[in-house]
Amino acid sequence: MKLSIAPSMVVPLIVASALFMENLDSTIITTALPQMAVSFGTTPIHLSVGITAYVLSLAIFIPVSGWVADKFGARTVFCSAIVVFTVGSALCGFCNDVSQLAASRVLQGIGGSMMVPVGRLIMFRSVAKSEFVSAMAYLTFPALVGPILGPPVGGFITDYASWRWIFFINVPVGILGLGLVLHFIKETYEPRPPALDWIGFLLTGLALACLVYVCDLAVRPDIDIIEAIILCVAAVIAGWAAIRHVRRHPHPVLDPTLLEIPTFSSSVLGGTLYRVGTASLNYMLPILLQIGIGLTAFSSGLIIVGPAFGAFSMKLGAIPILRRWGFRNVLFGNAILSALGVLVCAFFTDATPLSVIFALLIIGGCSRSLQYMALNSMAFADIPQPRMSAAASLHAMLQQISNGMGVAVAAVLLNLILVLRGHSADDIPLGDMHLTLLLMGLLTLTSCPYFIRLSRSAGAEVSGYSPPAKAASE
Repeated sequence: MKLSIAPSMVVPLIVASALFMENLDSTIITTALPQMAVSFGTTPIHLSVGITAYVLSLAIFIPVSGWVADKFGARTVFCSAIVVFTVGSALCGFCNDVSQLAASRVLQGIGGSMMVPVGRLIMFRSVAKSEFVSAMAYLTFPALVGPILGPPVGGFITDYASWRWIFFINVPVGILGLGLVLHFIKETYEPRPPALDWIGFLLTGLALACLVYVCDLAVRPDIDIIEAIILCVAAVIAGWAAIRHVRRHPHPVLDPTLLEIPTFSSSVLGGTLYRVGTASLNYMLPILLQIGIGLTAFSSGLIIVGPAFGAFSMKLGAIPILRRWGFRNVLFGNAILSALGVLVCAFFTDATPLSVIFALLIIGGCSRSLQYMALNSMAFADIPQPRMSAAASLHAMLQQISNGMGVAVAAVLLNLILVLRGHSADDIPLGDMHLTLLLMGLLTLTSCPYFIRLSRSAGAEVSGYSPPAKAASE
């Protein structure tokens, strides 16, 4: 069978390849931390700065990515982002102490912060609205598969080569990606972009940095409660000041008026709640399978690959599903199915056949893949071209926060349940894991009201859905 790619899908595929590199890299480092700590003569806990510095850079610089793309050209910024990310990766591989690693990861994060929203912006400017769902099938795959493949790939490279190669491997990929972008992607500018909202950028960056750092603290065993409270207060104050500022500024760094567009509002607000609930599985599944059920790290890693198979299989199924039922019905019904996919994990025990667990995780991966594709496609269905860059920045920022918050909320809930039940974090009971998963499944359901309030014809130009005449006005 000859594999062919539609010409209109070349740009989404190139962008997806760059995003896969970024998504894989953001998680691949976790399994290499112990060996890196030995090389640096420190402890894995102290090396958590390698993760924190990267995520903080993403949170701070994503809000200005749209303005930078409009000012200097989307292709130029995307190419520059690939170069910065690749150079940062190489420098990480040459690091010999913690401070060098932190600085290199900041550089990587700056590149990553531009790759994600600007890559999505390039894609939506390159394809027709009727092809948004097909394009998102490529773009959704890295977000689902990267976090799943990252830890086992990182472990394999660390065991059989050197931890430095988890960074060096990005160099040829980055060079190839740069060449493809320069060859296939055309430059686009937004005429006469307004001046950058520096005050909004600083306030938003401070609020996001504090929030992301609190999320990082939440998953640490040695969390400093006082430090966490201070950061939460700082995040709230800076966030409040940022909201007041952007509402008054004529050209804010983040445009809140985009939330007045129903399809965008439902996608980012409902999508945030959905992602917080389902992203908890990235944190809870390894704990459940290894500590709760007793699998080895390698065995649990093989099981957790299940959602990746589901995500890949849904790439072809999403288009006919959305064309048949439309965004509203799919998002609402599939949110319930995804919540059940989280809830069912609360019933896994050592007596549950691994084949059953694997099959259920595949189904869950299908459901989440469909939801992500629908959310990301619908978000831009009614966005005018001049506002596309602002929408891409706001969408990417909330997506980044919600994924981190999913891990943080699950960690806080699990620790709170342990304290209330008088259990030790050194030996987490299976029942406490189950209760945490039940709560996260219920949290996923809170996204449903945002989807059911959509009109039946919402985003019909993108989905290809043709609602009945009476239903279209609902």
